[in-house]
Amino acid sequence: MATIKIIPFAVPWATVAACIDLVEAPALEVAPFSAWRTGLVMTTSPAVKPRVLDRTTSVVTARIEGFGLCLGDSVRTPHRTPDLADTITRMARSHDIVLVYGASAISDRKDVIPAAVEAAGGVVDHLGMPVDPGNLLLLAHIGSTRLLGLPGCARSPQPNGLDLVLGRLAAGVGVTGTDIQAMGVGGLLKGRPSGVLPVAGSRREMPAAIVLAAGRSRRMGGRNKLLMTIDGVPMVRHVVNALLSAGIMVIRVVTGHQAGAVRAALEGCPVSFVDNSDHEAGLSTSLKAGLDALPASCGAALVCLGDMPAVNGAALRSLARAWQGSQTKAIIVPTWNGRRGNPVLWDSSFFQAMRRVTGDAGARHLIGEYGDYVIEVAMDDGAVLVDIDTPEDARGIVMAGGTADQEKRER
Repeated sequence: MATIKIIPFAVPWATVAACIDLVEAPALEVAPFSAWRTGLVMTTSPAVKPRVLDRTTSVVTARIEGFGLCLGDSVRTPHRTPDLADTITRMARSHDIVLVYGASAISDRKDVIPAAVEAAGGVVDHLGMPVDPGNLLLLAHIGSTRLLGLPGCARSPQPNGLDLVLGRLAAGVGVTGTDIQAMGVGGLLKGRPSGVLPVAGSRREMPAAIVLAAGRSRRMGGRNKLLMTIDGVPMVRHVVNALLSAGIMVIRVVTGHQAGAVRAALEGCPVSFVDNSDHEAGLSTSLKAGLDALPASCGAALVCLGDMPAVNGAALRSLARAWQGSQTKAIIVPTWNGRRGNPVLWDSSFFQAMRRVTGDAGARHLIGEYGDYVIEVAMDDGAVLVDIDTPEDARGIVMAGGTADQEKRER
């Protein structure tokens, strides 16, 4: 929102009266986003790999949620007119908005997606838009349900023509072919700063933190590395102490293997514990457990590995400040000599995508998918690259005053 202040010393009354006569409707209207139920249909073909569709689903879902829409069903169907017509007929019955991403871009009104809309009893309102990227967008409706055939660039988080139309639909503002034609003014979106829905000003709140401490330390020769003492302090407690010294007070420690011993190692620390009974299924389950335990109002989370005792409070504060000062929903990544490390701070707008991660992996691949949202913060040393996996790693790290031995950290 913005205000315009005009302070003339004097204006002839005739000029003022003429301006008033021009205002036949409210000069400015604000249309809030509504949680319209939005479905996603993706067509498949042998030429499109499933992982490409998986990545596209993540990006489109983040875009839907960024506009305050409610994600409903997400389905896949063969890239054939009869199959797609049946699918969108079902989706239109239970959704306010239906998005269709095709295995190939829409080339003309006889292509699979527009043909399926008409076969389902719908109407193609407009095909194409004078916006780049995003010119191959289709606008249609089936009854009261609005349907968008997505351009290929919808798989990218960068701003594109889809955002211009989806934002209007999310706010309940009608969109016609004439409206889309008018979007040619300013329709070259390439080169604009990335990031949908910028925040107003700097954030003041601190992020929360998730400490992943459920693993079995399989490479440590039978010992739980998180309980190993460094300078007389359990490894996992070094991590929590660093968070507390950074001023981060909402800390969720995810436990699993030897949960009781990990809790004992953190006795007296102002943290909350989250037990992950499914920790054997991989790191992703601990990440989901931690996210689900965060307060609903949480704006961001720092995802910390329990085996990185060398990262200090100053480094964590620098990550928090980068997020607080960001004007976009950002991912904050620490670096040392150009190499990316941990922990990573995630804005809450990425939590849903993080929850969809599976297996024994964290959310690191999402950094590549949402590269336009990444902010790198250079560190003063290499502690963000040092984790403890083997007995040799543990013997090689020396803590002094809460920081790791400089030579080890730089390696």
